[in-house]
Amino acid sequence: MPRKQRILSPHVAEAAPGLWSNCLQVGDTLYLSGLTSRANDGDTIQGSDEYEQSQYIFTKIKHLVEAAGGKIDDVVTLTVFVTRMSGNQGVWKARREFFTGDFPACALVEVKGLAKPEILVEIQGQARLGAGG
Repeated sequence: MPRKQRILSPHVAEAAPGLWSNCLQVGDTLYLSGLTSRANDGDTIQGSDEYEQSQYIFTKIKHLVEAAGGKIDDVVTLTVFVTRMSGNQGVWKARREFFTGDFPACALVEVKGLAKPEILVEIQGQARLGAGG
């Protein structure tokens, strides 16, 4: 049985020890924690709407998958949490800028709130290295 390994990227700040891992690899599968548009300083929120925040989050996902030796097209599933369902078009617009061909399987969930009031989007997912061709 393959062991889990934490994947780190210099472009994505990791949570303090004992909280969570942004990305774990088990075999050729990556498990991505819910990522937000919180900047590497741990406080600043990047983007003022769902589109800009999603762009920032998809960039983080891309960095983490690449740190594991994969490509963004290796992402096979996403769960998107939004605080306003009306902002989902911004999420989809950003997603089209990162994915081509067969898009990841996806769920969209509206939630009452996320870690900070300014955070409008959180995205978690899974990737299978080599799945994107």
